[in-house]
Amino acid sequence: MLREETQPALDLPEIGGRSYWAISLRRLLRKKIGVTCLSIILLMYGAGILAPVVTPYGYNDQNLAIAKQGPSISHPFGTDRLGRDILTRIIYGLRTTVIITVVTLVTGSLALGITLGLLAGYFGKLIDTLIMRVGEVTSSFPEIFLVLIIVSTIKAPITDWVRGVEDTIGIEIVSLGVVDYLVLSLALAIFSWFGMARLVRGQVLQARENQYVEAARSVGCSTPRILLKHVLPNVMGPVIVLVSAGLAGIAGSEIFLSFLGIGIQPPTPSLGLMIFENGSISVLRSNPHLLLFPVGTLSLLLFTFNLLGDAVNDSFNPRAR
Repeated sequence: MLREETQPALDLPEIGGRSYWAISLRRLLRKKIGVTCLSIILLMYGAGILAPVVTPYGYNDQNLAIAKQGPSISHPFGTDRLGRDILTRIIYGLRTTVIITVVTLVTGSLALGITLGLLAGYFGKLIDTLIMRVGEVTSSFPEIFLVLIIVSTIKAPITDWVRGVEDTIGIEIVSLGVVDYLVLSLALAIFSWFGMARLVRGQVLQARENQYVEAARSVGCSTPRILLKHVLPNVMGPVIVLVSAGLAGIAGSEIFLSFLGIGIQPPTPSLGLMIFENGSISVLRSNPHLLLFPVGTLSLLLFTFNLLGDAVNDSFNPRAR
């Protein structure tokens, strides 16, 4: 009887009865700005992923009779120099952005960066030295030139191999831009892990000396459990902030590489290609829709990612509670 009377006052189900991630997600869903930004990102990325379904035209459908036409009912964002629908190409460009961003982050910053950072910070000594020295050597060279060399070197062999696969299965792959996505994402992932690993290492060096880690060791918790259940949640705040900030860097790298001619190749749509193809004062004066809509889309995407990163940091950082 006494326990039943005191249990509501303790309100334990919200704190002790739920996992860290459930509590953090609930805090995030209470933030209107975070939910709004997440909804916009999901809408834009969802449209990009489902581009063949949601777009009324093909991304390379040309009609020179309506070239450089301004916004209209049939073409809300207007048409480009070849009479292609700009809205359709922007949606397909978002598909390019989501593929490159997700693959680069998952394989580089998240998979390699967090894993190697946890190992280096927790174990130290030889493992720490080896990981940090490899990262320092990798980051000591100009990243853009190494990416250029990697893309230029491996793209041709991969393209030839994929064409052989096309002949075997009878399905076109190269024309869909899959090779461009794969090569560019791989090249960017190789050089995107060290910053994340160094940040995670610094956070782990502090976290491993805390009493909750010592308590977990004393009760016999395994090393993977300590790293995943006790250390990782307490370093996720800075990690999430760095990930949200890194999205702009990845998008910028894709834009710059497309400008150099070694990124996404025409006719596959890319926001970077669309911006640089129309990046001049004369275009802005005569046909501003050719530049403003791609720039506005990219700016909105990066802006919402930055705001979402702040909201997620406030929700998932245990020190912000």
